[in-house]
Amino acid sequence: MNMPCRLRPFFSVVIPVLAEAAAIDAVVDHARVVGYGLDVEIVVVDGDPAGGTLRALSRPGVTGLTAPAGRASQQNAGAAAARGENLLFLHADTRLPAGAFQDAAAALAAGATLGAFSLAIRSGHPWLRLVAAGANLRSRLFSLPYGDQAFFTRREAFFALGGFPDIPVMEDVAYARAVARAGGRVAVLPGRAVTSARRYEAEGVFRATARNLALLALYGLGVSPRRLARHYPPSPRRPGERAG
Repeated sequence: MNMPCRLRPFFSVVIPVLAEAAAIDAVVDHARVVGYGLDVEIVVVDGDPAGGTLRALSRPGVTGLTAPAGRASQQNAGAAAARGENLLFLHADTRLPAGAFQDAAAALAAGATLGAFSLAIRSGHPWLRLVAAGANLRSRLFSLPYGDQAFFTRREAFFALGGFPDIPVMEDVAYARAVARAGGRVAVLPGRAVTSARRYEAEGVFRATARNLALLALYGLGVSPRRLARHYPPSPRRPGERAG
């Protein structure tokens, strides 16, 4: 007797995490609310070999695994474990706009190889509103969104391009450039992915902005991402978060 094949999920949401025990349930709940009524798979990839964030995850029906720390490594591992025909990579401190999955699917159906949302930063600081506006202008003019804008793509296209390069920083920039070199189209949607300002607040908004621009410029000049990573500190912990 032939058993029916299980259909692929509409989207697989890959969430790379490290020391996000305090927030992981809320991230999963958010992805499910945005994807309500749709077949959306959640894959959480912990960069802690001991699985500290996974141990705090209490929501059922989530695929959890560990991978070497680093967004490229973790997102590639999550994509390999995912079953969805479409992939969406969601940072733990980013929130998607309403209708994100339907809009992403429409962009992919219209021929986009890679898509992302416009950026908003969760802060009332006027400088950070300017930073977000600049990021959106860069994304559209140069087809160069960043990972905190929630990349989405077809599974087949992602693996055809080899996934994210195994580098400690700038994996999002490198992947977007690989799409462009392959003749693919990058779509930046008007809906806003809202990301946390915690790194800016911890480092100082002007210092963090200057550092980010300098790293992007140096990467464009050919400086190794492994050298650049020395100047990109780990994301600050959430209040009450402990290491391990």
